[in-house]
Amino acid sequence: MAEPRVFGSLDELRSAVGEELGPGDWLAVDQRRIDLFAEATGDHQWIHVDPERAAAGPFGTTIAHGYLTLSLLPSLVPRLMRVENVKMGINYGTNKVRFPATVPVGSRLRASARIAEVAEVRDGVQLTMVVTVEREGGEKPVCVAETVSRYYL
Repeated sequence: MAEPRVFGSLDELRSAVGEELGPGDWLAVDQRRIDLFAEATGDHQWIHVDPERAAAGPFGTTIAHGYLTLSLLPSLVPRLMRVENVKMGINYGTNKVRFPATVPVGSRLRASARIAEVAEVRDGVQLTMVVTVEREGGEKPVCVAETVSRYYL
């Protein structure tokens, strides 16, 4: 199991612009996870939740929702990094998200990231990272997201 990069202060984070993180550990995407995401979001499209119909479809199996893949970032990113000695860290948003490849059921995913920017905000910093999620054995990333987080003192 790879250890995440630990930033002990905002100064350490500020000095890490351009640093590459990861890759992190693998995370499995099974049909149960896909079905639970469909329930939570109301997106029950057959390519996600009907294994029999999906077997005859364009991907040969069910695939994870793109937004499910994106929603895994709060699980994948802590495998890459964490910031200590702050009061709070929050997801502030995303600037750009793309899903270049599908995530077939049974896939294993992992992330890597590049720290793109650390900007000052009131009582803390705003971290922009480019996070790339890959599928084991895949040729293209399954998600590339420019994420924005804030860490407060």
